[in-house]
Amino acid sequence: MTSMPFTIADLRKRYAEGLTPAEVVETVFERLAKADDPGIFIHLADKQALLDEAAALGAPDPDKPPLDKPLWGVPFAVKDNIDVAGMPTTAACPAFEYVAQEDAVTVARLKAAGALCIGKTNLDQFATGLVGVRTPYPVPKNAVDPSLVPGGSSSGSAVAVARGIVSFALGTDTAGSGRVPAGLNNIVGLKPTVGAMSTSGVVPACRTLDCVSVFALTVEDSYEAFQVMAAFDESDPYSRHFATASLGATPPVLKVGVPAKADRKFFGDTEMEAAYEAALKMLAGQGHQIVEIPFGDFYAVADLLYEGAWVAERYAAIENFISEHESALHPVTAEIILGARKLSATDAFKGLYALQAAKRTLAPVIDSVDLFCVPTAPTHYTVDEVLADPIGTNSRNGTYTNFVNLLDMCGFAVPTGTRGDGLPASVTLLARAGRDWLTAAVARDLHAASGVTLGATGWSLPETQPAKIVGAPGEIELVVVGAHLSGMPLNRELTELDAVFDRAMSTTPDYRLYALPTTPVAKPGLIRNEKNGVAIAAEVWRLTPEGFGKFVSNIPSPLGIGTLTLADGTSAKGFICEAFAVEGAEDVSGFGGWRAYIASKTKTG
Repeated sequence: MTSMPFTIADLRKRYAEGLTPAEVVETVFERLAKADDPGIFIHLADKQALLDEAAALGAPDPDKPPLDKPLWGVPFAVKDNIDVAGMPTTAACPAFEYVAQEDAVTVARLKAAGALCIGKTNLDQFATGLVGVRTPYPVPKNAVDPSLVPGGSSSGSAVAVARGIVSFALGTDTAGSGRVPAGLNNIVGLKPTVGAMSTSGVVPACRTLDCVSVFALTVEDSYEAFQVMAAFDESDPYSRHFATASLGATPPVLKVGVPAKADRKFFGDTEMEAAYEAALKMLAGQGHQIVEIPFGDFYAVADLLYEGAWVAERYAAIENFISEHESALHPVTAEIILGARKLSATDAFKGLYALQAAKRTLAPVIDSVDLFCVPTAPTHYTVDEVLADPIGTNSRNGTYTNFVNLLDMCGFAVPTGTRGDGLPASVTLLARAGRDWLTAAVARDLHAASGVTLGATGWSLPETQPAKIVGAPGEIELVVVGAHLSGMPLNRELTELDAVFDRAMSTTPDYRLYALPTTPVAKPGLIRNEKNGVAIAAEVWRLTPEGFGKFVSNIPSPLGIGTLTLADGTSAKGFICEAFAVEGAEDVSGFGGWRAYIASKTKTG
């Protein structure tokens, strides 16, 4: 039992074979004892109460998966700034402690799905920090190398997952707290779109930027937990309506923005720099286009996070507590948060104005690519190095994280292998709000290509299962065969409407494809020809009815929308061309698809 992987897929398999949740609970406590790290948890659930809760789950029917309880018997941990009913919430400050009367909304949704909460994990006090050592409790040990910092602020959650004590754990993320600890402990970290999951029942750091994050050993596990928790919450004024797409296939070709070489910062860590280059080669090897982007404006936004408005927001979150318990603050936490007393409302507005101007400048840059790939952290710091320079080292850890929530982006930290010195390598994939499915899909592919073991467990990375295609109710499938394919010039018209990639698929061999003689560039024209047709490479994307209507309304003559038949036996709406338009046009059917035709033109040109 002690060596059994705690991935959700492994647990489901073992449960179907007769394993009981009570045995899993026993194993959790055995692994915690073996870890011999008093810094991971601040509070543990009562073991007998957990066993009773496990027994109350009943017995699963192996022939009838409990779809109403998708996380049946799965153990998880919760960062101690998130409420769990009946457990104390401290935010790593004993004087702040209170016993929560009800679960945070995210925790309640996990429990309703059958998950078992093991306890509350350690953190940088009041979620202020990216190093994991700003706590009055014992500092959690980095699961890979105890001489290194575990990363913060969600340090305990990351270490609990990396050691295989729990299947997944909740953290929070304002400046990178759901990403940096993942990168430093060889696990994945999902930082969702702000507002996609409720923050009701979470002790705020910066309420306008906070989100609940998920640590897990695999991308699939973190995303499954995310899907359980993601929902609009009327009680949270910062909750937003987002459709949570399933974790499906990755578009074949993506434009991936990366910091220009001259702008990359590794602070002398050549091992991390080499590991990042290796990750970019993996992405390129998977068919994606690497696009170098000047990063100075992103760094400028990152600098705003600990200036003006957002330092004041951290102070506002605990102002009443500070007024009576200032001496209870960790010295470094106090230095940062109490700095807000020197600020004025004018300073806050200057920060807001600077951010708005930066958003306007960076919007077309963000829209110019499908997603970004940045290092999760620029280096690994030892505990001694951080204690010697607590502010400077922490700031450098946030080089590639601090700007993300300010720019309303989602992110996914994922291991990409082992550096030359044996330490974990990790990158973070970033995309605009609402595209969590895309960062997760690419992260899954990178994780699979990395060949790493899971966390510090030594467990092998499970074989990636075929993507499960689960469309949202009411969505309409759209087949594209030309310039709207992933990586092509007009694909943005789909992504701007929040279209979700479904699958790459050829048509039945009943079509001819033409390059229409239009200006300034040729357009593809697809004609049905059952007697002399061929299969044409295509992609299927899903749109909401509203998005589909907007898309169709902009289709110019001689193109239109008809019903196309696909090689997998399905049919869907897609582009067709009026017959008159192909007279004199170049027949490019022999290339098998528009992408191959364009590639041939590039080579000959």
